[in-house]
Amino acid sequence: MNKPNRLPSGEGNQLPRELDELAVEIAKLPVEYREKMEIAYASVTESFGRRRRILNLVQEALSQLRLDVKYLMFDLEVTKSERNELKIQLEEENF
Repeated sequence: MNKPNRLPSGEGNQLPRELDELAVEIAKLPVEYREKMEIAYASVTESFGRRRRILNLVQEALSQLRLDVKYLMFDLEVTKSERNELKIQLEEENF
């Protein structure tokens, strides 16, 4: 009786080439070893996927932070400019 291979095929899952190659090698193992290795392989691929998602979230957060800093810098420059203009107006009114 042949059980279907539970390992991902590698297409569309964006795993590193080495992990895809490992899946192929695991599929060649005898059943008693393959089942143990498939469990470990599934754990590794799940961990890899989780880390990739976390990395994507961090990259998005950094991009948003950069944009926020640009807006804050612009706002700071405008505020300084307005302050300087008001300061000049006050000085002119006092003299």
